[in-house]
Amino acid sequence: MRLGLNLGYWGAGNDADNLALAREADRLGYSVVWAAEAYGSDAATVLAWVAAQTESIDVGSAVFQIPGRTPANTAMTAATLDTLSGGRFRLGLGVSGPQVSEGWHGVRFAKPLQRTREYVDIVRKALARERLTYEGEFFTLPLPDGPGKALTLTVHPARERIPLYLAAVGPKNLELAGEIADGWLAIFYAPEFAAELLASVAAGRAKAGKDMTGFDVVPTVPVVIGDDVEACAAPVRAYAALYIGGMGSREQNFYNALAVRMGYDEAAGQVQDLYLARDYAGAATAVPFEFIDRTSLIGPPDRIRERLHAYADSGATTLTIAVYAGDLQQRLDTVRAMREILADTGLDA
Repeated sequence: MRLGLNLGYWGAGNDADNLALAREADRLGYSVVWAAEAYGSDAATVLAWVAAQTESIDVGSAVFQIPGRTPANTAMTAATLDTLSGGRFRLGLGVSGPQVSEGWHGVRFAKPLQRTREYVDIVRKALARERLTYEGEFFTLPLPDGPGKALTLTVHPARERIPLYLAAVGPKNLELAGEIADGWLAIFYAPEFAAELLASVAAGRAKAGKDMTGFDVVPTVPVVIGDDVEACAAPVRAYAALYIGGMGSREQNFYNALAVRMGYDEAAGQVQDLYLARDYAGAATAVPFEFIDRTSLIGPPDRIRERLHAYADSGATTLTIAVYAGDLQQRLDTVRAMREILADTGLDA
C-alpha cells in the first residue's frame, strides 16, 4: 500500500503551507499529491505549480470536474501537465453534483453515467493522438454541417497512457469506474464496508474482461494523531457534516446516500436536516463518532498502525491522507508520522 496526500482546495490562506506539505511528501517518498476543485481554485493551475517545485512525486487531479471542461480541453491539460512534470500526472475525473454542474457551469446533470463514459472515450482518444471524431448522445465531433475539422493533439504526452481515475460513490458509478478507469478515488471509505463497494468495481472490471490486478483503489482518509481519540475526531466533524448534510439537495446527495447504505440512515437524516437549517455546529455534533472512526485514522500511532492493516486487507492500494492538524508544524509532523507508521507495518509498497 502506497501513501498519497490530498491538499484539498487551494486559496484558503494556507497555500504556502500546502506547498510545504507537498514538498515534504515528495522528500519522504509519498506516491502522489492530489488537488481538488469546486467553484474556487482550479486544480490544473495548482498541480502545475506543485509539479514545478517537486521532484518525483506524482501530481493528480481529485478531481477535474467533467462539466467544467470539454473532453478535448481536459486531454490538452492532461497532456501538458504530464509533459511539464516529466510523466508524473494522474487524471482524476468526477461529474461533480447537480448544484455545481447546473448552477456554476451551466451544464445539465442528466445521465451522468453516459456523459462520463463518452467523456472518457474522447479523452482517451485525444491522448492517444488519434484524429478526433466521435458520435455520442452528448458529444459529436466535429459538429455536423459546419466548418469543424477532425484534429489531432499536437502535444506528445510523456507517457503512452496517462493513468485515469474516477471519483465514484454510487453502485452504478463504481461499476463504471471499474470498467473504464485505471483507479477509483473514494471518499468515506470504511474497510468494514469496502467489500460491498469493491464488488461493484469488480463487476465493472469483469465487463471489460479484467480482474482487480493493477487497479488503484485510492481512499482519501482524514488523519488526526493524538492520545484522545474523541478529541481527534472533533476536527473531522465539520468536513463529514458538510458532505453528508450539505453537498447536494435533500433529494440528491450522493454522500448522504452512502452513509445510509453504510447503516447510518437515522443519523444521516438528522445531519442533513440540521445542515440545511444552517445549524452547522449541530450537524457536526450529530455525525456519529463510529462513522468518523470507521472512515478516518484518528488516535495514537499504535491505533492507527493497527487500522492500516484493515485498509490494506480491504483492498486499498494507495491510501491518501488529508491532514486535519492545527498549524503547519503539526501538519508536517503528521505527514512524517504517517510515513513512519506505514513503514512499521511492513505494508508499504
